[in-house]
Amino acid sequence: CNDRTFPGVSHTVYTNMDERQLVKSCLKGKPAAQKELYDRFAEQMLGVCYRYTKSLADAEDVLQDGFVKVYRFLHTYQFEGPLGAWIRRIMVTTALNFLKKHSRYRTDLSFDNNDALHPVVENDAEVRMTARELAELIRQLPTGYQTIFNLHAVEGFTHVEIGSMLGISDGTSRSQYARARSLLISWVEKKSQIKNDHYAG
Repeated sequence: CNDRTFPGVSHTVYTNMDERQLVKSCLKGKPAAQKELYDRFAEQMLGVCYRYTKSLADAEDVLQDGFVKVYRFLHTYQFEGPLGAWIRRIMVTTALNFLKKHSRYRTDLSFDNNDALHPVVENDAEVRMTARELAELIRQLPTGYQTIFNLHAVEGFTHVEIGSMLGISDGTSRSQYARARSLLISWVEKKSQIKNDHYAG
């Protein structure tokens, strides 16, 4: 669902509409309301999708699939909690299904112990650890580590919930999260050391 899906549709009338009214209008099949729903949440949800993938193109594919599900299941939304949180959960589930479906991710979606991981090589000596850069570091983790780290540290799922979602034990989830966190810390420390050495020189 994007601007091309709603050619010539004006959504100005829906811009200030509250979530309950917006959902009801979408359920009535009003294209302007559906476009407003997409416009209101697409940018934020693209960030969620991108956190689980390795490229923006893949994230956009997940976003489109996710919004198809949002419209399909919008009738199940019971206004218990923010609409954005409900949509976010759909996006996360869609992203996980995307990882399992595509071979380029599935072969790396491994939860076996892996001690042979190598740190990221940073070519730019001047490093500032912004939230965006930290997200990029997370994206460089193996898919299994990346997925579990995001589900627990960012989305707030428990290891029991993660285990159920991924078909693994909660102990495996805890172990993989600890390994991902340890690896990220080592990368951040390396970046900090490079930055300190740069200014010291």
